[in-house]
Amino acid sequence: MALNIMSRNVVKKVFAVETSEGAGARVRRSIGSMNLRNLTPFLMLDHFHVSEGAGFPDHPHRGQATVTYMLEGSSRHEDSAGHAGTIETGGVQWMCAGKGIIHAEMPVHGKGVPEPRGLQLWVDLPKEFKMVEPSYQELSPEAIPTAQPEGKDGGIDIKVISGKSHGVESPVRPLGGCWFFHVTMKNAGTTMFQDIPAGWTAFVYIWKGSVNIGENNPNYDAFNTLVLSNEDGETGVQLTAGKDDTQFVLIAGEPLDQTVFQYGPFVMTNQEEIQKTLMDYRTGRNGFEKAHTWKSKIGN
Repeated sequence: MALNIMSRNVVKKVFAVETSEGAGARVRRSIGSMNLRNLTPFLMLDHFHVSEGAGFPDHPHRGQATVTYMLEGSSRHEDSAGHAGTIETGGVQWMCAGKGIIHAEMPVHGKGVPEPRGLQLWVDLPKEFKMVEPSYQELSPEAIPTAQPEGKDGGIDIKVISGKSHGVESPVRPLGGCWFFHVTMKNAGTTMFQDIPAGWTAFVYIWKGSVNIGENNPNYDAFNTLVLSNEDGETGVQLTAGKDDTQFVLIAGEPLDQTVFQYGPFVMTNQEEIQKTLMDYRTGRNGFEKAHTWKSKIGN
């Protein structure tokens, strides 16, 4: 018996304007901007472009996961727990900051090397996980599985960074539900349907080509974030390429029934927890033991 499928639709569109961020980086921010402040469990989405000499030197985090996905070039990272490495083009780092970490994220530049461009998503941690030990899940480009719903020559590739798509499942296991797909549609007019768990928040961010959502709707162009509806009976989303070589991410997450109280890179659920976090950071304890002694090699 065939299951009924019903597509979500666009309920809000936010164009991500390019601005300066960090030490000379250029960023298009949609989630976390004034136009899209709250989209639980998502806190921020940045599409970044880092020129030579720019980057994100030593800085702390607590209470969220940061997901860095490289679209072009590569980026090095190093943290106060002794973890270091490089995220290559098409690779991902899923960092759970938990109770506290200090790290640096610095791009790799060189002759004939593309300038680093990528996406960074901040995902709120469920309150019961905010004070866990920091952890990493990293996948090289080759380790990220790909779904091809129309077959090898069907013109649709879905990199399953987390979650599952068309029978393909990622090895990444976030704390809290989160699915993250990079979709490439080779030809205009190509259509796919992606299941999304009922009740989850979902959005699309486009950086190349254009996308049509649902039935008989307009095409949305690059640098738009499209927040999707979340109605009873909607089982997923229908996506149609408006142009050849269209690329976007489709991201969905389980909403959290908790307050977001954010102070820069610290994300907790109330003011008292933020005050405690600031005290922990100042006094170097509860995850910030190396806050005043550790310096990265790549950011200094």
